[in-house]
This record gives sequence, C-alpha cells and structure tokens, in this order.
Amino acid sequence: MRRMVAEHQVRPADLVLPAFVREGIAEPVPISSMPGVVQHTLDSLRKAAADAVAAGVSGIMLFGVPLVKDAVGSAGTDPDGILQRALRAVRAEVGDELVVMADTCLDEVTDHGHCGVLDAHGRVDNDATLARYAEMAVVQADAGAHMLGPSGMMDGQIGVIRAALDAAGHQDVSLLAYTAKYASAFYGPFREAVNSSLRGDRKTYQQDPANGRESMRELALDLAEGADLVMVKPGMPYLDVVRRVADAVDVPVAAYQISGEYAMVEAAAERGWIERERAIDETLMAFKRAGADVILTYWATEAARRLAG
Repeated sequence: MRRMVAEHQVRPADLVLPAFVREGIAEPVPISSMPGVVQHTLDSLRKAAADAVAAGVSGIMLFGVPLVKDAVGSAGTDPDGILQRALRAVRAEVGDELVVMADTCLDEVTDHGHCGVLDAHGRVDNDATLARYAEMAVVQADAGAHMLGPSGMMDGQIGVIRAALDAAGHQDVSLLAYTAKYASAFYGPFREAVNSSLRGDRKTYQQDPANGRESMRELALDLAEGADLVMVKPGMPYLDVVRRVADAVDVPVAAYQISGEYAMVEAAAERGWIERERAIDETLMAFKRAGADVILTYWATEAARRLAG
C-alpha cells in the first residue's frame, strides 16, 4: 500500500553517473576519500559506461585528469587531451545509449587549480576565461559530447558557449547550466579525484552558502542565455534551493550529489552507524521530493540496479 500511494519515485533513468578518467595510468586508481570510486583508465571507463547502460542509467558526466597542467589549461582544448579521448571512447562504446556529458571547466587542467584564467594580480579573469570556455566547448562537442556542463560559474558562460557551439555547427549539443553552485566545504574528496592543485579558494566566483535569492538571479540569466537544463550543486545541503528553482522553471532541473555527500554516507556506513543502502536511497528520494528531475550521483549504477530489481 505504501508503494501504491507513494508521491515520488526515483527511476534509473533519473540518474547520471559522474566519472573520472586519468591520463598515464595502466590500472584504475582508487580514490581513498570516496570508497568504491576510481580514477579510470580509458578501458575501465568504457566498461563503466557499458555497465551504466545495462543498469538503465541515462547519462555519464566525464571529468579528465591530465598528466600535464599549465596556467591556461591547455589540455582542456587539446583535441587529443584526456577528456576528449574519453569522450570519443565512451561514444564508441555506447553510442547514443547514454547522454555523454563533459565537464566544461578549467580547474582539472590548470596548474593553479582555479576554474578560470588568472590575471596579473592572480585573480580569475572572467572574460578571458569565457574565451577559453568557448574553445573548450567546441573541442568537446567535436569529440562527441551530447551535453556540456559549464561548471566554472563565470558570468555569461552559457551565452558565450551557446554562441560558439552554434557557430561551429553544434546546434544539437545541449547545455546543463550549473546555475547555483555554492562555495561549499563538501567538495573535498573531489579535489583528490581530480588531483587538484588549487591554491586559495573559489569564493569570488562560486555562490555564498548564505544566499538563496542570488541563485534565482543566476537562474534567470542562465535561462536567458539558452540553458537547456539547470542544476543546483551541492545537493543535500541546498534542497531548499532545488525546490525554489523547480518551482520557478519549465526546463528540467538537476541536482549533483557531490563527493562530500557520498563520502559521509560511505564513512558512516563503514562504521556501522547507518544502514548504507537505505541511506543512499533516502538521499536520492530527497532530491526527487525537492523537485529534481535529474540526479548526478556516484551511486548511479548501483542504485539503478537496485531500483530495477
């Protein structure tokens, strides 16, 4: 009876699997702060993509970890960069059976670890970064990405990328806007996952956790610039923002269950303090109840198998 009258349901198709691929490794490398998650080789990434398809997951978001980083993130716009090779490998493996997404940001490929190009004073240069994003977007689309996720929180990034894609003939590549991305303490394990070299913090371009109305201003800008989907990140600490965004728009809304959220559940479950699978499923339901249509989660394949079973 509880199932019959349930108001919300999480489906495998609601889930997207974030995945890391690292250049220069022969075997997958475990991420110590995210038990069960690895930095993939191209071969193991192909298998992970195929497993996601088999489980009914709808998408995969790829993050590349290059061997060499520099001040402007050259690996991000190199057609032979690790992320571009990963995009081609996954498309070759699964074709259109997954929505293949690319992280369109510089933080994984810069030696300073920031999401943008720095000016002479060491500050992120918004407009110079937009030029790099436009170039990166076209290279990722050329490599086979169905959808791009500009995660750097630069002003105007959706509009600039949309214009660059259209000019390059990639009108069918869609944009997942990181509309409300907060300067959160929960990103810690992700920094290990991408071998981050971040110096300082990102408070000058990510949102203040104290602010909610600000996210609605960002939402209006992203929609005006041509966003196809909008996202809130992190997820669980910002369910109120997910709800506000979902109530305000008629485009799909995504939430990203980030590395710190994953790590907390896994750590508590390892110690026997919570029931692992029940806790995972409860967190996913929280996103649906708050209004998310799409959930990015490192448990995507596992949870999809359980839901399908």
